[in-house]
Amino acid sequence: MIRRLSSLLFLISLASAVEKPNIILVMTDDQGYGPVGKHGHPWIKTPNLDTLHDQSTRLTRFLVSPTCSPTRAALMTGRHPLKNGITHTILERERLTLNATILPQVLKKAGYSSGIFGKWHLGDEDAHQPHKRGFDEVFIHGAGGIGQGYKCSCADVPGNKYFDPVIRHNGSFVKTKGYCTDLFFTAAMGWIKEQKTKKEPFFAYITTNAPHGPFIAPPSNTKRFTDLGFPAKNAGFYGMIENIDENMGRLMTKLTEWDLEENTILIFMSDNGMTGAGSGRPNKPLGKTSGGKPMAMFNAGQKGLKGSTDEGGVRVPFFIRWKGTLAANREIPNVAAHIDLLPTLADLAGTTGPAAQVEGRSFLPLLKDPKSAWPDRYLFTQVARWPTGSEPNKHQWQKFAIRNHQYRLVGEQLFDMTKDPGQKTNIAAQHPEVIQGMRAAYDQFWKEARPLMVNETAPMSPTQPFRVNYQKQLADEGVPAWTPPGL
Repeated sequence: MIRRLSSLLFLISLASAVEKPNIILVMTDDQGYGPVGKHGHPWIKTPNLDTLHDQSTRLTRFLVSPTCSPTRAALMTGRHPLKNGITHTILERERLTLNATILPQVLKKAGYSSGIFGKWHLGDEDAHQPHKRGFDEVFIHGAGGIGQGYKCSCADVPGNKYFDPVIRHNGSFVKTKGYCTDLFFTAAMGWIKEQKTKKEPFFAYITTNAPHGPFIAPPSNTKRFTDLGFPAKNAGFYGMIENIDENMGRLMTKLTEWDLEENTILIFMSDNGMTGAGSGRPNKPLGKTSGGKPMAMFNAGQKGLKGSTDEGGVRVPFFIRWKGTLAANREIPNVAAHIDLLPTLADLAGTTGPAAQVEGRSFLPLLKDPKSAWPDRYLFTQVARWPTGSEPNKHQWQKFAIRNHQYRLVGEQLFDMTKDPGQKTNIAAQHPEVIQGMRAAYDQFWKEARPLMVNETAPMSPTQPFRVNYQKQLADEGVPAWTPPGL
């Protein structure tokens, strides 16, 4: 009776809210689950994320991929990255198949405008760029990071830096002034302000390249850590996160000021587990382990970092706030994943994704009532990243993991995640039937995914489109200064 009443109250509140809520999705790069103050981190200070944590419904077991392009592809399509052709982050294998319908195209059917601000990393060739795939506003860097460049199409503007970067804005390059994360949030907030005046729903996708390496943050954000004796890499990583937190505060303040809180869903997450820059001992001990030794790293008790198939490589924070509609400071322990985002956001927007493509499922029922039915299933992790030209079938049983609500199978090791979230005790010998069922499910998944790995035989591009287009614009008309929007 109480559960039915709770669900009824949610539906009533949903009906009283705007018919189509605005959606803001903030996704950081390489932050992972641990580096958030409310998650117990002993060194960094994230007061704004801590506030959002308390204002949100939180999916505490939200899983993504071990690296960035795969997660972004799953988020955009609602299906596993291997089925989107994504088997690497470079070498033409980061390109999202053109056969997929992606999130902004789905939301456009419901009347949404969409903007991306920051990192795309699903193909630098023109046909793969976000302005060709449903985004109406595009403010991005190239490749997987500012200044990156590889011997393939994946390359940013040459010589680009975290301060004053050249950015591609709606097809044209502009020269900015300031720190990259600040710029991405400022551009997003300017566009959000414009959308408010149009009185039409919007989707803002703010995808910072921070705290990805190189670990460069404003000096005001690194000073506290260098003063404590952290190496420069660690100080940069933590400083970048505290700068992200400041920008989250700016965004949340503006949403209040613009009276957008109650008709805007705000989501915060990361794209994969914490990078190794989150480890490093300061000269001045700041925390102790249970054994009394100086703490060298905090990862919320998890095993594994970015690139790992362990829980620490794929678990990320997931805060979702919809003031007045979703319950604040509530936790949902059910295992959910990146493939569930498209169907959930489509559900919230009153539309649907392509049924034949989407293999995730909407967790809107859990947002309504955490005790709602959530049938168990298998989720598959495959690091991939095998050498270009190698037959993928040779790598099926390498660097893989299988997860359901209770268990995680990592190679030949099995862990009960409900009793042993830190993966300290291998129980494979006690549960051969569990392993057999998991491996059979993974084998079936692989047989479905293998024909869809469309980038495996792609030749390396002879040009780097971002660089070619930049050099052409520089020669033809120059690169104008970007004028920040008035906020």
